[in-house]
Amino acid sequence: MLAQPARWPASLRRLVGRHPLLVDGLLAAATVAVSLALGGQQPPAGLRPMDLLGYLLTGLLGALLVARQRAPTAVLVLYCGVWAGYIGLGYWPVVNSPGMLLALYTVAAKRRVRTAVAAAVLGAAVWVYAGHETPLVAVVQGVVWTAVIVWIGYGAGQLAASNQRLARLAQQLAYEQEQRARRAVVEERVRIARELHDVVAHHMSVISVQAGLARYVLVTDPETARAALGTVLDTSGEALDELRRLLSLLRLNADGTGEESGSYAPAPGLGQLDELVQRVRTAGVQVEVTSSGAVRPLPPGVDLCAYRVIQEGLTNVLKHAPNAVATVLLQFGHDRLTARVWDDGTPSPHGSGGADGHGLLGMRERAHLYGGTLTAGTRPDGGFEVVLTLPIPAMVDGERPTPGRDVT
Repeated sequence: MLAQPARWPASLRRLVGRHPLLVDGLLAAATVAVSLALGGQQPPAGLRPMDLLGYLLTGLLGALLVARQRAPTAVLVLYCGVWAGYIGLGYWPVVNSPGMLLALYTVAAKRRVRTAVAAAVLGAAVWVYAGHETPLVAVVQGVVWTAVIVWIGYGAGQLAASNQRLARLAQQLAYEQEQRARRAVVEERVRIARELHDVVAHHMSVISVQAGLARYVLVTDPETARAALGTVLDTSGEALDELRRLLSLLRLNADGTGEESGSYAPAPGLGQLDELVQRVRTAGVQVEVTSSGAVRPLPPGVDLCAYRVIQEGLTNVLKHAPNAVATVLLQFGHDRLTARVWDDGTPSPHGSGGADGHGLLGMRERAHLYGGTLTAGTRPDGGFEVVLTLPIPAMVDGERPTPGRDVT
């Protein structure tokens, strides 16, 4: 219950924003009530007591204040004119002075400084006219009161303008944050889809080839069929492990904790290249792997990108040219890594040739994500080649390189 009053300013601002005319009418009515309360008092000697005409003029002046937000300068000029006539009829000037100060405040808050100064001069002139019997006092009061009201109104106007700018900036910032969040969601979906494609496409290709082989030789060569089924079992287990790793990452909360505890397998990299090559060899494709240059550790993202592109290249060979001989070449330069995967073009009665469209698109997206390039196409002497180039940290002077070696 104690926290509810804190909501009042916000509710008041919403009310002003939705019903400005109603708020102005209530404020004008309050000003008229103050003026009538003053008019009910005994006026100083020599001044005309309030009568029906005085009440009507006071009501007219209050009605003018309803339009002060829409036409502040015009309302002030009309108010000063009617107020001067009210004073000229001999009524007590103080009765309607609060309305003039409110109109002057509105001009200072909503119009330029020059307009506010001119309005202050007009209000001060009527004030001096009202106190012509004591001109010195009237001049001091008129100048002081109008100057104070203009200063307060100007400050309030600057504050309101600043709040409006801040509100626009806040809306723009919220919009930009929403757009960044949407882009992040899309990028994360693309990344997950790319990971799932790489995992499913590669492992299912191996499983498909080996299952077909096992079915073909199930009766004539049980040992070969048994080995093929063993490869299917191992590959499906690896696929399930990688899918579990991806799903576990999806279950992580914002604070990095997940529904399940325990360590998860790290993302694959070139350190698992031997296992990948062995899996493809088991599926029936001959693979040769060589490397050159100063072999050194790579950043995790670059390492995963290189692994996935090689995996996709070998998967394409397995799907489209399983009778071909594939070659993987890793070239470690001073500040870049080049990975090449190609086959010798041996035709396959079941292969369609070329690369999978989604896989090639995913490889290019990976390369672009880490500032690299990827080209893919047929070789002049036959076969298909994928070339990945990625920037890597340059070697430090004095760093001892690891000589290139054949890891076939």
